[in-house]
Amino acid sequence: MEIKYSPYSKEQQLRSKRVKPTQKQKGDISDVVDKQVKERSQGICEACGEKRAIDRAHLTGRGHIDHRTQVYDLAHLCKECHQMFDGTVAGIRMRRLLAAIINHALEVPGNSRKSKEPNGSVFDG
Repeated sequence: MEIKYSPYSKEQQLRSKRVKPTQKQKGDISDVVDKQVKERSQGICEACGEKRAIDRAHLTGRGHIDHRTQVYDLAHLCKECHQMFDGTVAGIRMRRLLAAIINHALEVPGNSRKSKEPNGSVFDG
Protein backbone atom coordinates (compact mmCIF):
# COMPACT_ATOMS: atom_id res chain seq x y z
CA MET A 1 0.00 0.00 0.00
CA GLU A 2 1.41 3.33 -1.03
CA ILE A 3 0.40 6.56 0.70
CA LYS A 4 0.66 9.66 -1.42
CA TYR A 5 2.39 12.63 0.21
CA SER A 6 0.16 15.64 -0.29
CA PRO A 7 0.76 18.46 2.19
CA TYR A 8 -1.40 21.53 2.42
CA SER A 9 0.00 24.50 0.54
CA LYS A 10 0.59 27.74 2.43
CA GLU A 11 -2.37 29.25 0.59
CA GLN A 12 -4.67 26.45 1.80
CA GLN A 13 -3.37 26.82 5.35
CA LEU A 14 -4.09 30.54 5.39
CA ARG A 15 -7.62 30.05 4.07
CA SER A 16 -8.63 27.57 6.76
CA LYS A 17 -10.56 28.88 9.75
CA ARG A 18 -10.22 27.79 13.34
CA VAL A 19 -13.56 26.41 14.51
CA LYS A 20 -12.97 26.12 18.25
CA PRO A 21 -12.28 29.37 20.15
CA THR A 22 -8.96 29.65 21.99
CA GLN A 23 -8.78 29.92 25.80
CA LYS A 24 -7.90 33.61 25.39
CA GLN A 25 -11.00 34.15 23.25
CA LYS A 26 -13.15 32.32 25.80
CA GLY A 27 -11.77 34.54 28.58
CA ASP A 28 -12.22 37.80 26.69
CA ILE A 29 -14.94 40.03 28.13
CA SER A 30 -17.39 41.36 25.55
CA ASP A 31 -18.75 44.91 25.76
CA VAL A 32 -22.23 43.55 26.57
CA VAL A 33 -20.96 41.41 29.47
CA ASP A 34 -18.79 44.28 30.72
CA LYS A 35 -21.81 46.59 30.79
CA GLN A 36 -23.92 43.98 32.64
CA VAL A 37 -21.21 43.49 35.30
CA LYS A 38 -20.91 47.25 35.85
CA GLU A 39 -24.69 47.64 36.08
CA ARG A 40 -24.91 44.78 38.59
CA SER A 41 -22.22 46.23 40.87
CA GLN A 42 -23.22 49.88 40.42
CA GLY A 43 -19.52 50.73 40.62
CA ILE A 44 -19.03 49.31 44.14
CA CYS A 45 -16.68 46.40 44.92
CA GLU A 46 -18.72 43.19 45.09
CA ALA A 47 -16.39 41.68 47.71
CA CYS A 48 -15.93 44.40 50.34
CA GLY A 49 -18.85 46.65 49.34
CA GLU A 50 -16.90 49.74 50.33
CA LYS A 51 -14.50 50.84 47.61
CA ARG A 52 -14.92 51.80 43.98
CA ALA A 53 -14.77 48.74 41.71
CA ILE A 54 -12.25 49.10 38.90
CA ASP A 55 -11.28 45.48 38.07
CA ARG A 56 -13.27 42.61 36.64
CA ALA A 57 -12.07 39.31 38.09
CA HIS A 58 -12.76 35.92 36.54
CA LEU A 59 -14.26 33.58 39.13
CA THR A 60 -13.17 30.72 36.87
CA GLY A 61 -9.70 30.86 35.36
CA ARG A 62 -9.33 30.97 31.58
CA GLY A 63 -7.73 27.55 31.62
CA HIS A 64 -10.83 26.02 33.21
CA ILE A 65 -13.58 27.86 31.39
CA ASP A 66 -15.49 25.85 28.80
CA HIS A 67 -17.58 28.65 27.28
CA ARG A 68 -17.21 32.32 26.41
CA THR A 69 -17.17 34.58 29.48
CA GLN A 70 -20.63 35.43 30.79
CA VAL A 71 -21.71 37.90 33.45
CA TYR A 72 -21.91 35.12 36.08
CA ASP A 73 -18.22 34.28 35.48
CA LEU A 74 -17.08 37.70 36.71
CA ALA A 75 -16.94 39.80 39.86
CA HIS A 76 -16.46 43.58 39.84
CA LEU A 77 -13.79 44.32 42.45
CA CYS A 78 -11.56 47.04 43.85
CA LYS A 79 -7.82 46.62 43.27
CA GLU A 80 -7.13 45.31 46.81
CA CYS A 81 -9.89 42.66 46.70
CA HIS A 82 -8.79 41.54 43.22
CA GLN A 83 -5.23 41.05 44.50
CA MET A 84 -6.61 39.14 47.48
CA PHE A 85 -8.81 36.94 45.24
CA ASP A 86 -5.87 36.03 42.99
CA GLY A 87 -2.94 36.09 45.39
CA THR A 88 -3.92 34.54 48.72
CA VAL A 89 -5.13 31.11 49.77
CA ALA A 90 -8.17 32.65 51.49
CA GLY A 91 -8.96 34.68 48.37
CA ILE A 92 -8.73 31.68 46.09
CA ARG A 93 -11.03 29.73 48.42
CA MET A 94 -13.49 32.64 48.47
CA ARG A 95 -13.41 32.85 44.67
CA ARG A 96 -14.14 29.12 44.37
CA LEU A 97 -16.95 29.38 46.93
CA LEU A 98 -18.55 32.27 45.04
CA ALA A 99 -18.30 30.33 41.78
CA ALA A 100 -19.95 27.29 43.42
CA ILE A 101 -22.75 29.43 44.90
CA ILE A 102 -23.43 31.10 41.56
CA ASN A 103 -23.37 27.76 39.76
CA HIS A 104 -25.82 26.30 42.29
CA ALA A 105 -28.12 29.32 42.03
CA LEU A 106 -28.23 28.91 38.25
CA GLU A 107 -29.27 25.25 38.66
CA VAL A 108 -32.08 25.91 41.18
CA PRO A 109 -35.51 25.09 39.68
CA GLY A 110 -37.23 28.27 38.56
CA ASN A 111 -34.01 29.99 37.55
CA SER A 112 -33.70 29.85 33.80
CA ARG A 113 -30.42 30.26 31.97
CA LYS A 114 -32.27 30.15 28.67
CA SER A 115 -33.35 33.76 28.89
CA LYS A 116 -29.91 35.38 29.03
CA GLU A 117 -27.11 32.96 29.75
CA PRO A 118 -25.93 29.77 28.03
CA ASN A 119 -25.18 26.50 29.85
CA GLY A 120 -21.76 26.10 31.43
CA SER A 121 -20.16 25.47 34.78
CA VAL A 122 -18.43 28.24 36.68
CA PHE A 123 -16.98 25.89 39.30
CA ASP A 124 -13.19 26.09 39.40
CA GLY A 125 -12.51 23.05 41.44
